[in-house]
Order: sequence, then structure tokens, then C-alpha cells
Amino acid sequence: MKKRLKKKLFIAVDTTDLKKAKKIIAQSQTNKIKVGYKFGSIFMNSKKGREFVSKLRNKIIFIDIKLCDTVQTMLSAVKALKDLKINYLTVHISSGLTALKAVKKVAGSRLSIVGVSTLTSLDNKDLKLIGYNRSVKNLVVHQAKLAKRAGLDALVCSPFEVNIVRKIFKKEIITPGVQMGKKNYGQKRSMESKKINSDWLVVGRAVTRGSVKRNIQKLIKSLN
Repeated sequence: MKKRLKKKLFIAVDTTDLKKAKKIIAQSQTNKIKVGYKFGSIFMNSKKGREFVSKLRNKIIFIDIKLCDTVQTMLSAVKALKDLKINYLTVHISSGLTALKAVKKVAGSRLSIVGVSTLTSLDNKDLKLIGYNRSVKNLVVHQAKLAKRAGLDALVCSPFEVNIVRKIFKKEIITPGVQMGKKNYGQKRSMESKKINSDWLVVGRAVTRGSVKRNIQKLIKSLN
């Protein structure tokens, strides 16, 4: 029997259809790679999404709602989610050092706070339009330094920044923008799965469209 891959996988359950969500989870069970499930704002804001997550057992749960608000609002949001027994929760690094430190402190030891750097859907041109003078690479480096200062548990960045972020941030790195083949589903900073050097890959439609079981097997094969 082959050893389990060191690389881990978060499957993005981006749907409001609970039957589809159950199917994704059921068909993605494997002993060849560690699998967790990412639920974003689409799912968590759906009518029965929160209830669904509350009933999951023995699963690694990643809530990706990218908190970015005043310190007190962010703290209240984290406290409101604690009953779900989740494992990972995202906050925007752009919410500021004070907010990041406060959220990490209130989260406790069981909940890993994940800092989100510059979104993989943005490139240098987008940053300029928003008002940033830095390049994506330089901005992500700066964000990684803030995540380190705040004591965050993990950091999200695109595949292109992983190697430089590793020099600064020594904890877990989570990477969206994962391609299987040439499809990138609208991401501007994406890369084929086998070339990515992060701890966790985040994969959505590349796995959940069509046969989940077959797509998982294909992904695992590409990583070996």
C-alpha cells in the first residue's frame, strides 16, 4: 500500500444544495491523502448551511468567510462560530494587526486562524486599480510578515508566492488557484497541482464537477 501523501487537500463545497454537499463529502473519502472541507460564504449564508456544518462529525472543517471588520465585530463573529467546533477560520490580513492579534487570542488553541493575503483572482493591474503601489509579490510578502507578527496559524497565498512566503511564515500554507490540466476557473494566479509546494491545496470545481471519486483519483495521481 502506498504511503499517504504529505500534501493535504481542502475540497471547496461551493453550493447551496445540501444533497450535492453530502455527495461531495461521501465520494471524496480516501486514505491516500488527508482531506478537509472548505465552506465559504455561499454555503454558510444559505438557509440550512450552518446547521449542516454543525452536524458534521470527524471531519476537518475550514470556514472561509474572510472576516474583515472592526475589532469588536470580528471578535463577536469568532465567538458566534465557536459552537460549530470548526478547525480553520479565515480572516483578511488587511483587517490590520490589532484585529488579527485579537482574533487569534479569542480563538483559543483548537481553532486555527488563517490569514488571507491577496486574492488569487487579482493581478498587478487589479492592485493598481484598487490603489496599491506594490506588486502582488511585494504585497504578499508584507502580508506574510503581518501574519507572523500576529501569531496566526496558517496563511493563504497563491501558488506563485509559496516559496517566498515560506522564508517568512513557518506555519501552514494553504493554496487556492489549483489547476488540474489547463482550466483555472477564473483565477489569475493559478498553477497545476503537481507544481505547488504548499501544505494544503484548495480545490473546488476541478474536483466537484462530474465524478468526485474519479477526479480525486486523478488529482492524487498527479501529485505522486
